[in-house]
Amino acid sequence: MKKVVRVMKTLSLITAGACLMLACKKGGNPTAQAPGDASTVTGMAYNEDNGFQVSEFAGQPEAPNLVYIEGGRMVMGSFEEDLLKTGDNVERTVTVASFWMDETEIANIHWLEYMFYVARDSSQEFAESTKPDTTVWASELAYNDPYVDHYLRYPGFRFFPVVGVNWLQAADYAVWRTNVVNQNLAKNAGIEVPEGGGRIPLESGVVVPNYRLPSEAEWQYAAQALIGNQWLDENQTHNRLYPWDGHALRNPYGKQMGTFLANFKRGRGDYAGIAGKLNDGAMITASIYEFPPNDFGLYNMAGNVNEWVYDVYRPLSYIDDKQTGGMDDLNPLRRNGFLDEAKGYDKAGFQSLIDDHVRVYKGGSWKDVAYWMSPGTRRYIAEDSCTATIGFRCAMIQAGRNY
Repeated sequence: MKKVVRVMKTLSLITAGACLMLACKKGGNPTAQAPGDASTVTGMAYNEDNGFQVSEFAGQPEAPNLVYIEGGRMVMGSFEEDLLKTGDNVERTVTVASFWMDETEIANIHWLEYMFYVARDSSQEFAESTKPDTTVWASELAYNDPYVDHYLRYPGFRFFPVVGVNWLQAADYAVWRTNVVNQNLAKNAGIEVPEGGGRIPLESGVVVPNYRLPSEAEWQYAAQALIGNQWLDENQTHNRLYPWDGHALRNPYGKQMGTFLANFKRGRGDYAGIAGKLNDGAMITASIYEFPPNDFGLYNMAGNVNEWVYDVYRPLSYIDDKQTGGMDDLNPLRRNGFLDEAKGYDKAGFQSLIDDHVRVYKGGSWKDVAYWMSPGTRRYIAEDSCTATIGFRCAMIQAGRNY
């Protein structure tokens, strides 16, 4: 009994000492959300007249249409057979920091909203540059004329993915969206928006980081969504060929058993099956919400439309040796020809299509066979080109965290 009393007294002393230490720190160590009333290194008070201002901060605000993607380790590259024999996508282990990604592809209604505000607030020249190329639907040997005239603007296609948009247009859209979202966040927080929609300070704590196109690594990580295969401590039970489990393309569960899990081309001339039993129900694109989301909650990360990513294309980016153009293994991104210059590829002599203005796109489309729906596969095209099979979605960093 005496031993128990001694132990209790010892614990009491330890607890009291801990309380005194916390009291000295006025409730514990400062944090981003609770920085305290004064600087811990100078003792100067915050937020006094003509003093250093520290705004209230409750964490990065939620931004429209974004889903949180917890980062981690993944094997980047293609798990499919290299049918084109390009050798440009060898598997390697990388880590991707947590970020946010659009739940859906950007739809026609979103792009029309963009065009409306740009036409009202910007120069005529820039307004013209925002128009998608609707002639991407045209073909001399097909009657696709209705899509040329109706796909972008007809109300029935409102929530179908916008196409005919090149990489440069998609990047401009992300800049515009950042400004509009942050102006709304600032207004709702009671902060006066600068004249002409100028920059709202990041220090205010009420705005979000920039919307942008995702990196290739982020895109593949989000598409695979291996968080759904997590088991116990750092064990993933299996990998994925597509953004869902198994090698099949049809839903194996419940009332939707037997239905396709994505919008793609099943084979030569077969875009949707037969009348009375259309297999994926879409001869061209489908609604941005049409098929089941993956385990991160993202729709259409396979099929429907391919999606632009940020990266400039290089065939040997996977090489580890940086002297030959290899990528970092933390948040890898190729933004230009650094250590793998365009002059090494003979585009002028028509021996290559590679320069610093070709971008990677991923995901497969309504016009592609299933091979291209595997998240690791990759293709590239000039950044000022557009097709009826390429759209995009935006991403955003998770600021203020180390994971």
